[in-house]
Amino acid sequence: MSNEVKVKEIPFENVMILPPKPGVCRECAVDHRPDQPHNRDSLYYQMKFRQKHGRFPTWWDAMAHCEKHIQKFWIDALAERGVIVELPEETADGESE
Repeated sequence: MSNEVKVKEIPFENVMILPPKPGVCRECAVDHRPDQPHNRDSLYYQMKFRQKHGRFPTWWDAMAHCEKHIQKFWIDALAERGVIVELPEETADGESE
């Protein structure tokens, strides 16, 4: 009997994940108010974001849809815990990347 582990690699693009349960955010699969950031650490959010954008989400990505005062609240709260939220650089047309 061999203890060898057989591994089959699956391209990330082919990974499928079940949809969120009813009543939670459709973007991150977490129960939060629509005006609040998505949960950047949600596995669902990370996988769906990476499939769409080719990279993992940042805290800025998670709060990009929020109003400025909510973004500031979360940036300050995360900073108190040692997390620095890097703001996106603007492109030549004034849009954020």
